[in-house]
Amino acid sequence: MELRQLRYFVTLAEELHFGRAAAREHIVQSALSQQIQRLERELGVRLMDRSTHHVELTPAGTAFLVEARQILDHVGRAAKAARSAAVAAPTVRVGIIDAGYDSMPQILREVQKRHPDLTIHQVEASTPEQYRQLADGRMDIGIGRASQTPAGVDSELIRLDPLGVLVPDDHRFAALVGVPVAALADELLLMGEDSQTPELNQFVIALCRSVGFAPTVYEGTVESTRAAADLVLQHRCVLCVPSSFRTSNRPGTVWRPLIEPTTHYQWSLLRHSGTPSVHVAGVIDSARQLAYELGWLETADPASGPGVSTVISHGENEP
Repeated sequence: MELRQLRYFVTLAEELHFGRAAAREHIVQSALSQQIQRLERELGVRLMDRSTHHVELTPAGTAFLVEARQILDHVGRAAKAARSAAVAAPTVRVGIIDAGYDSMPQILREVQKRHPDLTIHQVEASTPEQYRQLADGRMDIGIGRASQTPAGVDSELIRLDPLGVLVPDDHRFAALVGVPVAALADELLLMGEDSQTPELNQFVIALCRSVGFAPTVYEGTVESTRAAADLVLQHRCVLCVPSSFRTSNRPGTVWRPLIEPTTHYQWSLLRHSGTPSVHVAGVIDSARQLAYELGWLETADPASGPGVSTVISHGENEP
């Protein structure tokens, strides 16, 4: 059974005249008659009673007409859906660590300038959660420190972000150009929820240990950098964060770079392994261009003065 046979039958049922039905379908009358006969042979029933001057539906034809119209309606909706999907705006699903960090927002602004028709869905998720969503296809691209990248997820270093400390503007560190890492030994350091920011927590602890002390950790935890800044503002603790957090500082707090050693936090683009889609490749290209223009992969920091620069890592994917 062919769709054109269903269409011919429905048209004939509506016209009840072979000549008019053939004209509507832009075929000759004999071809229409042959297709109706083939349909009847395949079904094993007569659908039409016809004579020289009269055509009418049989009971079987009346019943078949209802179903045939539904089939053609479904086919029409399917075709319309396919055409709509073909012309719909492309979509990319992007993971961000926290709205307080500016790397991915800057990248996405660049992406939108280059690809104004691209629809971007942002999902706030920890790096471990981004790994899960990238692996199962719920996310197209993310950002985070790729220190424990699992199999099936690729990463590309995009920014070496100076690490610093957020303090109240009347804190003793606020008057310094740079804060020696060893000076953190006398402070309560706020850590994020380990399920949310394990990479940053581990990074800060490793940095403190590299200069000979274990940090004293504030007992409470928070799930967002905004909430963390509130605790800092209340003089309860200090917070070690990369420079990319500075654009969302709370009034009354200041960020100062850490020195001795000057330290950089690695931000990487994360994506499912394999050849990226056209849209994911567009995000990556925009990020590379922005990194070049803004010097994201340069480690020099004039504010921190002389000192050794370190990233606390021997490789992009080191566990």
